Amino acid sequence: MTPSPGRILILGAGPTGLGAAWRLQELGYHDYQILERSSEAGGLASSFVDDCGFTWDVGGHVQFSHYAYYDDVLDLALGDAWLYHQRESWVWMRERFIPYPFQNNIHRLDPADCARALRGMEEAAAVARDGTRAADFRAWIFSTFGEGIAELFLLPYNLKVWAYPPELLGTDWMGDRVAVPDLERVKRNVERGVDDVSWGPNSLFRFPRRGGTGAIWKAVASRLPSDQMRFDAKVVSVDAARRMVTLADGERLSYETLISALPLDVFCAMTAGLSSAAVEASARLLHSTSHIIGIGLRGRQPETLKRKCWVYFPEDASPYYRVTVFSNYSPANVPEGDGFWSLMAEASESPMKPVHQETLVGNVVDALRRDRLIAPETEVVSRWYYRASHGYPTPSRARDQQLSIIEPELVARGIFSRGRFGAWRYEVSNQDHTFMQGVEAVDRLLGSGHEMTLTQPDLINSGAFLRAKKG
Repeated sequence: MTPSPGRILILGAGPTGLGAAWRLQELGYHDYQILERSSEAGGLASSFVDDCGFTWDVGGHVQFSHYAYYDDVLDLALGDAWLYHQRESWVWMRERFIPYPFQNNIHRLDPADCARALRGMEEAAAVARDGTRAADFRAWIFSTFGEGIAELFLLPYNLKVWAYPPELLGTDWMGDRVAVPDLERVKRNVERGVDDVSWGPNSLFRFPRRGGTGAIWKAVASRLPSDQMRFDAKVVSVDAARRMVTLADGERLSYETLISALPLDVFCAMTAGLSSAAVEASARLLHSTSHIIGIGLRGRQPETLKRKCWVYFPEDASPYYRVTVFSNYSPANVPEGDGFWSLMAEASESPMKPVHQETLVGNVVDALRRDRLIAPETEVVSRWYYRASHGYPTPSRARDQQLSIIEPELVARGIFSRGRFGAWRYEVSNQDHTFMQGVEAVDRLLGSGHEMTLTQPDLINSGAFLRAKKG
């Protein structure tokens, strides 16, 4: 028989914490409490309404799922209050739009760049492979795509999005997140001059009709007992030996089991009783900071943006790596009235890629005009800015070794660190993944299942798993 986890404290009311609480309620286990530092649920999946009435997310979130369980929860949470979209993602470079995935659509480049990209793919395909894995992400890019696509797109773009050189990243995280080239397919596309956009797990996605992504998590939280959720409850320290947390107001709460969605580096730094090896390993984990810039607009929306969902920007002249046409996700993301629409830009930062925060918003508006996303006569009516100190957990080459030091020690002390930054595994850090990390942690604790998302990420993200889910 599985021993009882006793009193459970859940740190964070984002997708992970809510997933844990949802499953506890479902299994009839009520000896738990959620502590959330903010005034409402959502975490990094929260949404905000600015002073002008524009709704913004903390980045370009969309809902596509690897799990039937997750789909059922979202269906229950929002009912029919969804909008459905066919993904249109593009790349802007060389003064033109290129459909994503880039390598499938190199026919849109000028002839010299197209020939260079195709030649590089052919050379990479011709190299005999002995089954040896690339030592790092940069080496994998060159060996998989060749020099042309590497230097034209993948290296500059990945530096912008990760804020670390690709050679510092490993390769285990990729799964279905990087489309590998099909050389014969690419050749056909070049010969015929046709666009090829049917790739990826999020080719069809849904978005809340109102309230942005945060509406999902408010709705999920509203179906849980309110007396077992405490908001404005910031945890400032943890005593792992005494199994106690201290809040900012000085209150102390005891636990027998802790499920934490706090960033792992922050959590270990505030926790007494951990070994110096675990604390030092957590401090060496890499992450980027995300800057989100929402630009509310009134005036003519360019025809080129009418159907686009988001656009990638690999070139240095653009301070952002991605821009989402956020008003295309839902009409309710902008104020009522004629002519309103919105763009949401994202920029990354790390110690190796600094960002000048004081000039960033102005630089973004200027670049959006240069990149032809905003016409000269279009009025900027709102500028919204959000800085997420922990934006993306970097899948560095050393990450798994660092986690192998931290995770067993935490579990031995009744601590289950889960979620986007709790588990620090980018490959399973989407909202569906992190919600299910909370669900599966409870299954492990109560003996009703195991943690497939953390232990088998390649399977979870595989086409076979998705087909099984739909079947």
